[in-house]
Amino acid sequence: MGNDLFETFDNGFLRLPQSTTEFADISWADHPSFEGVALKHIVSAKDTAGQFSYHLVRIAPGKSILNHIHEAQLETHEVIAGSGICINGSAAIPYEPGVISVMPAGVPHEVNAGSNGLFLFAKFMPALC
Repeated sequence: MGNDLFETFDNGFLRLPQSTTEFADISWADHPSFEGVALKHIVSAKDTAGQFSYHLVRIAPGKSILNHIHEAQLETHEVIAGSGICINGSAAIPYEPGVISVMPAGVPHEVNAGSNGLFLFAKFMPALC
């Protein structure tokens, strides 16, 4: 699943006035429910008093984040690399680099990676974790 843009993002930085966090220092974690999905928690609820969270998401080729709902969070996806399909409510949205998708709280959605995998920057308001 090598992709130059995603590799650059994966080794990026969170720069705040008081600190810098290197993404390379943050470990990938397997998603607890979806096989072939890994997360890198860039900004978590503890960093923002629960207001928002940011996550890099890596979905292996042919794998999926199956249909689910976040009752309290608005979720956004920014597609960094790869391809796939997001089922957002009843709409099938093609995912390719440069696409941004928004899932309001309470809307069922799923994400299916294509043959090259899929790499997303996901944001949740309020924070997911």
